Amino acid sequence: YFTKYMIFCGGLQADRLAKKDGVNLKEKVVGFRGDYYSLSEEAKHKVNNLIYPVPNPAFPFLGVHFTRMVNGDVECGPNAVFTFKREGYCKTDFNLKDTIDALSYKGTWKLLLNNTSFAYNEYRRAFSKKLFLKTLQRLIPSLTINDIKKGGAGVRAMLLSENGDTKDDFRIEYKGKSIHVLNAPSPAATACLAIGDAICDMAKKHFNL
Repeated sequence: YFTKYMIFCGGLQADRLAKKDGVNLKEKVVGFRGDYYSLSEEAKHKVNNLIYPVPNPAFPFLGVHFTRMVNGDVECGPNAVFTFKREGYCKTDFNLKDTIDALSYKGTWKLLLNNTSFAYNEYRRAFSKKLFLKTLQRLIPSLTINDIKKGGAGVRAMLLSENGDTKDDFRIEYKGKSIHVLNAPSPAATACLAIGDAICDMAKKHFNL
């Protein structure tokens, strides 16, 4: 296919696509997997709305929370663990190129070393249902181990600076006849339709459409 203009929303590959297009980008996208549990049928009545903890401003993650879906299911999570593959949706996923790419970047090490206790606890929780439950019980103390069952996972594309700082705002770059969405932090999924409209308006203005 051929087109005059391009809008890149590359997610976990956003930085690589941008560099191939000639964008001068110093930051790097690093993946962090979030594991979820879901409530059993018997426990769904305990959650009627969204339940969030008060976020710790020292960390770029909201913490585990409860989300009631449109079909009535209730998701619990996520945690946040470094992935050894950009599309690493499973705990054992590994890609040598992605791992070298991430661990050879000083921003990754600075983030991990500045948050060693947090990272360690997140990994423990990723492999322990009991530890995950304890975190959920801070919001709903009556939950039991039988109330939760394994759910899905997502991978957050986090744009990291060289000093290990996470970019908590949207990052959009223009390059010739291209627009690159390099960072789309929460609540990007929730607000995706409005964000799409905003990017289309940017494209109309930038490309004189």
